[in-house]
Amino acid sequence: MQKTLQGFPPQPGLSRFTLSEVFVETAADAAALGFALARLPRGQRPVLWVQDRVSRKESGYPSLAGIGPLRPIIMVNVTRAADVLWTMEDGLRCRSLGGVIGEIWGDPAVLDFTATKRLALRSEAAGVPCWLIRRLAHPNLSAARDRWRIGARPSAPHPHDSQSPGAPRWAVELFRSRHAKPGQWVASYDRAADRVDLVAAVSDRTLDAGDGAAGQRAAG
Repeated sequence: MQKTLQGFPPQPGLSRFTLSEVFVETAADAAALGFALARLPRGQRPVLWVQDRVSRKESGYPSLAGIGPLRPIIMVNVTRAADVLWTMEDGLRCRSLGGVIGEIWGDPAVLDFTATKRLALRSEAAGVPCWLIRRLAHPNLSAARDRWRIGARPSAPHPHDSQSPGAPRWAVELFRSRHAKPGQWVASYDRAADRVDLVAAVSDRTLDAGDGAAGQRAAG
């Protein structure tokens, strides 16, 4: 039987139709974006992706070559955090989207509890998952239903060459949730199965050297 994260749906890799917030460990870390994309529902519906100017300048324009033609991405580049929020909220009116992702730098005053509450309610009303990526930010008051911290970690050992990097891994922490028990995991991406695997983090915060048999698997 497939194991799942406590409190999450039977397919724990899939986003709920609500607002989730991710804080990156380092400002330019791309792990949060990969994690958010992996947790969107499968399918061919396009994803609306919005970046503010500073996020685009400091973390770069996302490379979408690996997503393929079955997952169209609608990229919107704006200047201010207020424009990101307006675009995300407007996009959440469209029920044909497969998800909405926004990137905001820092702690702008416009990103307050009311703004996140509007996003959460729009997401839930439309049945479209919404992810807000926070760079160089603090976990201030928010209406996000799930709040994560994500950072890159050393890759897994390569199965055939000890001098080469293996599968990518990230440290994942769910530190606040209205539906699930908070916890910490090591996440890795199985390219062949197009799946994210979550393995319970060990107590000293180092990576588990085992084979992950006790891990909790999340369909990506």
